[in-house]
Amino acid sequence: MSGLPEVRGRLTPARPLNDLTWLRVGGPADHLFQPADLEDLQAFLRDLPSDVPVFPMGVGSNLIVRDGGLRAVVIRLGRGFNGIEVAGTTVIAGAAALDAHVARKAADAGVDLTFLRTIPGSIGGAVRMNAGCYGSYTADVLRKATIVTRQGQVQHLTPEDLNFRYRQSDLPEGAVLVSATFQGPSGDPAELHARMEAQLKKRDETQPTKDRSAGSTFRNPAGFSSTGQADDVHDLKAWKVIDDAGMRGATLGGAQMSPKHSNFLINTGAATAADLEGLGEEVRKKVYETSGITLEWEIMRVGDPLKE
Repeated sequence: MSGLPEVRGRLTPARPLNDLTWLRVGGPADHLFQPADLEDLQAFLRDLPSDVPVFPMGVGSNLIVRDGGLRAVVIRLGRGFNGIEVAGTTVIAGAAALDAHVARKAADAGVDLTFLRTIPGSIGGAVRMNAGCYGSYTADVLRKATIVTRQGQVQHLTPEDLNFRYRQSDLPEGAVLVSATFQGPSGDPAELHARMEAQLKKRDETQPTKDRSAGSTFRNPAGFSSTGQADDVHDLKAWKVIDDAGMRGATLGGAQMSPKHSNFLINTGAATAADLEGLGEEVRKKVYETSGITLEWEIMRVGDPLKE
């Protein structure tokens, strides 16, 4: 790939991505760009040839990069994009800020964003995926998302622009989310921190937090409104239909559906991306055969298979 713009940050060709994902799999990106600051990102996107794909990547907590790698410039934000500011009940967080850090800093200031505490990943991914748990979702508290477009322009998007849905939102093609503004309820800092500690304890008791995973593998199959709120009448859980299909603990190569929580796909140590995705597809097939339910991936899968 030639003709790429000059940058002040770091632009690395043929950069393996396996060490940048929680599952520790994946081939190389054509280039990995780590911008120095907002202006560096704007100039790069503005001057990048229009036929060169870009792929914004967070901390890789919800991602399988296939073994053949990614034919694109992967953009990964770091320092300069991870600030957290609190003013009253408003919290402004850079896209690279970790969800857990935002939750803690907000709680220190008496702002309730506690649902973010147990969500793996960064704020950019939380907005992109309308992340949520314990009945709260990013859509509930987001007031503004700031992006850099593929043309290098800064734009501000409203929740209506993002069209939030269960584990989904709409971002312009090739845009890079750089910050988000939240408005959270007020709360007592001590009570908010105590709630987060209880949430962490519950998570560690029920989820394989010590294993290499990417969080929930499949979306809950039904029973959610467009904003992500659960409908108790039709609330189905992915782990339950996986259990009913007999796939808890199933393996393929180095991949396994966790015996502790059957909706967690884990790398036991030597899995390839093909192992992980292949096992996931076996689970989807078995669930459909036993229940007629088609599970949808929650983990994003990108890139090319390894050529034989």
